[in-house]
Amino acid sequence: MRGMDKQPIDRSALLVIDVQDSFKARPSWERRANRDFERNVASLVDAYREAGLPVIFVLHTDDDPEFQRTSPHFKLMDFLTPRDGEPLLIKDTRSAFASTDLHKRLETLGVGRVIITGIQTEQCCETTTRNAADLGYDVDFVMEATQTFPIVNRETGEELSTADIIHRTDFVLRGRFARIPRAAEIVNELQEVAAPSNR
Repeated sequence: MRGMDKQPIDRSALLVIDVQDSFKARPSWERRANRDFERNVASLVDAYREAGLPVIFVLHTDDDPEFQRTSPHFKLMDFLTPRDGEPLLIKDTRSAFASTDLHKRLETLGVGRVIITGIQTEQCCETTTRNAADLGYDVDFVMEATQTFPIVNRETGEELSTADIIHRTDFVLRGRFARIPRAAEIVNELQEVAAPSNR
């Protein structure tokens, strides 16, 4: 993290990570942590579009049946539809940077700050955040626009609750790799940036 003096919002991009039906196809979806997830993500997407700033969508693929490219679940959730010019990247790593051209795209756009949203809080979202910070980006991790599920230790059967996961992620990222703002804080920043077409 470069420091607590954040870069201006007009040098930022919104990353929407793995908000895909693959998760809905799993039983764990019923135990998800954040029932306001869709509303919070949608509010950020709308605010970014209104401000005329970049929105980048990412999908995750791996060998799990629901995440294979041939699966009917391998698609963005219905409340999200990319517009023309909004990329949809496909990754096969936890970090959205490691197996895509995301870094190059952001450099081309002159982006120095990224806003992190998506699934799962402590996996792909957190890994992307750490990677982004190491690459020199200013990072906002919008916890309430991320989603997670209980984690079961397959060796011991012990379960880590979503509350514990969220607390731990906040604790290890805050002030080290990212700020942890509310969605409304980012929306308020964006409202101060008028898209050229609205001026």
